[in-house]
Amino acid sequence: MMVMSNTVSLRKGANIPLPKEGLVTIEVKWQGEVELDISAFLVTGDGHVPSDDYMVFYNQKKDPEESVFLQQNKEKLVVFTINLDKLSSVIQSCSFTATLDGQETFRTVQGLAITVNSPQGMVHYEVDDATEERALVLAEVYRYQSYFKFRAIGRGFNGGLKPLAESFGVKVAEEEALSVQEEKHTPSNAPIHLSKIDLLKKKVTISLEKKKIQQVRARVAVVFDASGSMSLLYEKGVVQRAFERVLAVAACMDDDGELDVWFFGSKSMRANSVTEKDYEGYIERTYPRPKIFSGLGVGNNEPVVMKDVIKKYVKEDPRSDLPTYIIFFSDGGIYLDHKISKILIDCSKENLFWQFVGIGNANYGVLQKLDQLPGRVIDNAGFFALDDLDKVTDDELYNRLLDEFPSWLTSAKQHGMIQ
Repeated sequence: MMVMSNTVSLRKGANIPLPKEGLVTIEVKWQGEVELDISAFLVTGDGHVPSDDYMVFYNQKKDPEESVFLQQNKEKLVVFTINLDKLSSVIQSCSFTATLDGQETFRTVQGLAITVNSPQGMVHYEVDDATEERALVLAEVYRYQSYFKFRAIGRGFNGGLKPLAESFGVKVAEEEALSVQEEKHTPSNAPIHLSKIDLLKKKVTISLEKKKIQQVRARVAVVFDASGSMSLLYEKGVVQRAFERVLAVAACMDDDGELDVWFFGSKSMRANSVTEKDYEGYIERTYPRPKIFSGLGVGNNEPVVMKDVIKKYVKEDPRSDLPTYIIFFSDGGIYLDHKISKILIDCSKENLFWQFVGIGNANYGVLQKLDQLPGRVIDNAGFFALDDLDKVTDDELYNRLLDEFPSWLTSAKQHGMIQ
């Protein structure tokens, strides 16, 4: 590392402290006729993104916490800003990468450099040893003890975007991969199609293997609270993201890969089933925000939707060979304890299993006492609460969702409920 006037110049592999908080700016510049796609990957301690919402690039200009923004992307200059105060605590580092389209390599790229500007000054790293690579990890901003550091990396990937993305846990859908001939005729600013569900399915599979139920098949359903108090979570996209995480469970476990969906407020709504091919915008498309106060009412009526779920799986389409796993999201305000208890007791002779998930700090009533609910043939329900669903890693969420399911299955088989 050497100092040049007010600029600190880093060599490959070197690092330097950054402020503990505040804004920093990351600039990537280059020269020549080639076009580069510059991206940022926000990764956890295992080196993987929590979901592909944490890849910031020209087609997705911020992360869910709005801590990293793509501010400028033109004329051989790409600019990101990082708000270190807003960076999620689960994110351990932010890696900045460069990718070439087609068969070009970095031998044709001139003057490639990455610069970080902070209140402490300017830090500069020039990538001068890349040759045959088609993708590079340029540098990273990472947590170190109680503050952040900037490290010059310059690591290459000969295969381009796919191995680069996969190294961060992002799955590039095989069906979207372009042939060499197609790449030559694809504009450099064409969208990169990344499958959120593919990434999440990998994490579901890991949880299923940990629970030793990777071969289990089940019908999977999700129920979403759509009462008035949930409106902000719909508006912020929290419900859509929760839906995507549950859809990955159905994609791995369901016998036909379909997720059955219900919404409820004062009344109940059975929505169209969905597969991973149609996940984008499903919540807005199926239950748009204006209906929150007019379609199903503002109250909480869990029994009405629970009865319709039971009607579908017990009366309309019974299956003795498949258990039904229902994930039920609620932000609380539960007061119909007696009716909910009676429904769970009555259906405990069926192969239906209820995993209730609380989102927020609220009154969850009888759901907090399910382990002590008497009168059931078998244990068929569980509950846990999360203050902020978006801040829970996928690994933790899936482990908690599937925690009791193996014991429920064992008990159901012993009682002859699953053939």
